[in-house]
Amino acid sequence: METLIVALTVFVLALFVGFEVITKVPPLLHTPLMSGANAISGITLVGAVVAAGAQQSLLATVLGFLAVVFATINVVGGFLVTHRMLQMFRRKD
Repeated sequence: METLIVALTVFVLALFVGFEVITKVPPLLHTPLMSGANAISGITLVGAVVAAGAQQSLLATVLGFLAVVFATINVVGGFLVTHRMLQMFRRKD
C-alpha cells in the first residue's frame, strides 16, 4: 500500500511539473520540443512492445497491447502535428 501512495504522489507531482514546464515554452520552441517528445514516445513504444511480448500474465499482455496502441497513436499524431507546423515555415511559391 505504501508503494502505491508513493507512486501516486510521484505521478501527481509529475503532472504539475509537466504542466508548468509546457505552459512556459514559447511558441518558437514548440516544434523542436515536439520532435524530442516524438523520440521519447518511440522509446516508449519499444518498451510497450517488450511488455506485450513478455507473456508474463494475461493482464500484463493486455496492458502491454494497450500501451502499444496508445504509444503508436502518440508517435503518429506527434509526427503529423510536427509536419503540419513545419509546413507553416515553408516559402510559398
